[in-house]
Amino acid sequence: MRSVKHMSVMLFVMTVLLSACGANSGKTLVEGKTNVVTSFYPLYYLATEIGGDNVNVVNLIPAGVEPHDWTPKSQDLTIASKAQLFLYNGAGLEGWTDDFLKGLPKNGGLITAEMSKGIELIHGNPEEEEGHDHGDHDHDLDVDPHTWVSPKSAKVMAANVKDSLIQADPAHKEAFEANYQTLVGKLEALNEEFESKLAAAPHKSIVVSHQAFGYLARDYGLTQIAITGLSPDAEPRAQDLLKVAKFVKSEGIKYIYFEEMVSPDLAKTIASETHTKLLVLNPIEGLTPKQEKAGEDYLSLMEQNLQNLLTGLQK
Repeated sequence: MRSVKHMSVMLFVMTVLLSACGANSGKTLVEGKTNVVTSFYPLYYLATEIGGDNVNVVNLIPAGVEPHDWTPKSQDLTIASKAQLFLYNGAGLEGWTDDFLKGLPKNGGLITAEMSKGIELIHGNPEEEEGHDHGDHDHDLDVDPHTWVSPKSAKVMAANVKDSLIQADPAHKEAFEANYQTLVGKLEALNEEFESKLAAAPHKSIVVSHQAFGYLARDYGLTQIAITGLSPDAEPRAQDLLKVAKFVKSEGIKYIYFEEMVSPDLAKTIASETHTKLLVLNPIEGLTPKQEKAGEDYLSLMEQNLQNLLTGLQK
């Protein structure tokens, strides 16, 4: 009986340990590989595509979590401190970056790099200029951080990721260069598709729930009308909602775009007021668990964005 009980206890302990490992399997460093920690999904995608089999990429923000509302825990700092490379977007996206970088070891061989470097940033935030209510969050954004939403900017970021990987692991430079060229070919094809198809669209204005598409609008000749500013949790004033509704009616806009990872209530309010329909426009700040399970990635979601844009920009 004692041996049976002992085996039962051991099985229980092993089950708990395995479950714990599974729950944290997305944040596990691998010995013998270059470990790369990324701050959010788009960088995870780029690092995985360019790094290939030679790197182990750990993404800090789990699926389904909105990056604007996420802050790192002590275990995230520990994981990053043991890696060889830490990639973050910068441009104000990760409000926690300064403190996080200060907490990392200065002489442990860890390389940290900002992936939005080299992109002409968009400045100005209507929330700050017009006094929108930020609730309990202190974002103080004066730069649009959503650089990756434009395929043109994504190409710049891919080059930054490649250069950082080579710096951290020069032995695999040729492999990184080859993987980078493959990825850039896909991004260039995506860029050409966006350019040609959006240039032919009859309308050029998009009404979005969150001001996350400035780089896409700038690069492809669109005008972005946002219900909320750079912070998706900001509360617009009543007169702002009326102004957007008036624009929708006067321009004959047929669709209001919303995001899957933030509340669609404001977009629904405008759509109800203006008798328009709703469509998803994904800023790809992260994958939902459903998208992750379905094998979606940056490229497939950007293709979906393009199709939804073309639907909404018709007369």
